[in-house]
Amino acid sequence: MLRLIALLALTLTASPAVRAAGRLEITGAWIRTAPPGAMMLAGYATLRNTGDAPLTVTGASSEAFGDVSLHESAEVDGVAHMKALGSIEIAPGASIVFAPGGKHLMLMRPKHEIAPGQSIEIRILTKSGEGASAGFAVGDAAPAANP
Repeated sequence: MLRLIALLALTLTASPAVRAAGRLEITGAWIRTAPPGAMMLAGYATLRNTGDAPLTVTGASSEAFGDVSLHESAEVDGVAHMKALGSIEIAPGASIVFAPGGKHLMLMRPKHEIAPGQSIEIRILTKSGEGASAGFAVGDAAPAANP
């Protein structure tokens, strides 16, 4: 019986379904400085799936804001539009860039003044429930990349 349990445990840990998991990595995270009293800010970062299975990003959250959502800016017929994104799938080894003029985090109703030099914790949510958190640096431009 003990041998059967050990064999079952070994089979489960070697199973592709158990090993196959998306792993979210967040780099270059920053929030554009906004005027004092601004009720809406934008956050940017690169989200990378370092796992060996697709990863679905479903949203984001932060204790520093009343609401955080995924958005995308696009130009249609010469007019800039912004739309909410439901979810974003990231293939294994692929990255999604959140940058000015494209995909971004819409950060609504800050709960305190957000000042340059601060780091604001934001959690990126995934369908698997694992997600990842990062400190988003507040500044006028993206932080310099680490060599």
